[in-house]
Amino acid sequence: MPAPNIAAKELRRVVIAAAVGNIIEWYDFYIFGSLAAILSVKFFEKSHPVAAFLSTVALFSIGFLIRPLGAFVFGWVGDKVGRKYTFLVTLSGMGLSTALIGVIPTYAKIGILAAILLFALRLIQGLCLGGEYGGAITYVAEHISDAKRGYYTGWLQTSPTLGIVVSLAVIIGTRTALGTEQFNDWGWRIPFIISLLLVMIAVYIRLSLQETPIFQDIKARGQTATNPWRQAFLSSNVKYVGIATIVVLGQGCVWYSGQFWALYFLQTVKKLDVLTSSYIVGAALLIATPTLIFWGWLSDKIGRKPIILGGMALASLTYYPLYSVLGRVTNPGAVNYAIAILIVAILVNYVGMTYGPIAAFLAEFFPGRIRYTSVSVPYHIGNGWGGGLVPIITTSVYLSTGSVGAALIYPIALPAVCFVLSLFLMPETNKISIWEPIHVSERKAEEARLAREAASRPA
Repeated sequence: MPAPNIAAKELRRVVIAAAVGNIIEWYDFYIFGSLAAILSVKFFEKSHPVAAFLSTVALFSIGFLIRPLGAFVFGWVGDKVGRKYTFLVTLSGMGLSTALIGVIPTYAKIGILAAILLFALRLIQGLCLGGEYGGAITYVAEHISDAKRGYYTGWLQTSPTLGIVVSLAVIIGTRTALGTEQFNDWGWRIPFIISLLLVMIAVYIRLSLQETPIFQDIKARGQTATNPWRQAFLSSNVKYVGIATIVVLGQGCVWYSGQFWALYFLQTVKKLDVLTSSYIVGAALLIATPTLIFWGWLSDKIGRKPIILGGMALASLTYYPLYSVLGRVTNPGAVNYAIAILIVAILVNYVGMTYGPIAAFLAEFFPGRIRYTSVSVPYHIGNGWGGGLVPIITTSVYLSTGSVGAALIYPIALPAVCFVLSLFLMPETNKISIWEPIHVSERKAEEARLAREAASRPA
C-alpha cells in the first residue's frame, strides 16, 4: 500500500498521543530508581544499609530483566489484535502497579511481606513496559512516510528522557514542599500515587487514536500473522531478531550508562543528596533531550547505522575521562554545577545518537505482519538486559572495589563489543519502505530487495 498523505497536524497528534503514555510509563519506572536509597530502608532490614540498597537496585533491575517476557506476550497480542488496544492495556497495568507501590505498608509494619509485594509490583511494571514501547514504536512508524521516519520517531524517543525529567521534577517539588524529614518519612509515597492521575490522562488521550493504516490494511487483506511467535522466532526472521538484539544491547547500555548511572554515580559514589543530584541530572536532560530529535532527523539524511555506531564508539572511548571529571566537580559542599551539568549533557548526547534513530531502524528492519513482536523482543532484551543490568553491575562493582574505573568496565566493554559486531552485521535501513507488503514466507524476496537497494546506493 502507498504511504497515506497524513497532515502534519495529525502526525503531531499521533506522536504526542504515543509519547504521552510513554512519558508516564517511564516516569513510573524511573520513580522507583530515583528513590532507591529511600526504598532500601523502607522495605528491607535496616541493619545492613548496603545490602538493603543493593536489594532495591536488584529489584529495579528485575523490572528490566522481565521486560522481554512482556515483549513476548504483548507483542503477540499486538500483531494479532492490533497496536492501539495492546498499549492501552500495558499503560493501565503499569500505572496501577506504580500507584500501589505508594500505598503498600513498609517493612516496619508487615515485615518481609513488604518486600514481596514490592517485588510483585515491580514484575508487573516490567511486564507491562515490555509490551508498551514496541507498540509505541510500531504505532508511530506505521503512520509516517519513509522520508521522515527518523525525525518523527526521534520525537517519540524523547519520551523516556522526559519521563525522567518529570519524575525528578515531582521528587524535587515534593521534597521542597514537605522538607527532608517528612519526605523521607511518608512524602516519598506521593510521586508513586501521582502516577495514577497521569495514567488516567494518558489513557483518555490514547482512546482517541485510530488503528495504524498498515495494520488496518493487513487485517483487511486477511494477512494478520497466524502465529506471530512462530513466524518471528521459528523462521528465517530469527536471524534478523538476533542482529537487532546485538545493536540494541549496545544502544541500551549507552542509554542507561549515560542517563541513569549518572544519577546513581552522583548519589552513591559522590554521596550527593537527592535534591542536588536531581537538579544536575534534570537540567542536563532538559538541555540534551533535543539531540534525540536531531540525530533521528539526521538519520533520515545519512542513515541510521553511522549515527548509532558513532554513539557507541564515543561512549566507549570517553566514559572514563568524563566520569572522572564529573567526580572531581561534584564533591559534597563544593559542586561545580555548570561543569557537572555539561558533562551529563554530553553523556545524554551519546544517548541521542544511539537512541534517536533506533526506533526507525527497528520498524524498517521487520515486516508489518510481525512487526510488534519482532521489534519488542530484541528491544527489551537489549534495553532490559544490556541497559537494565547497568545499575546493579556498576553499583555492585563500585561498592566492592571502590574504583570508578572498575565500575565502568561493563558500560565501556559492552558498547565496544556491540560496535564491532554491528559494524559487520547491521544493515542500513533508511531507504527501506515499510509500505510495501512483505510476507514472512517470502523473506528471501525481501533479502533480495535489500541487496538491490544496497547495490543501487552510490559508493
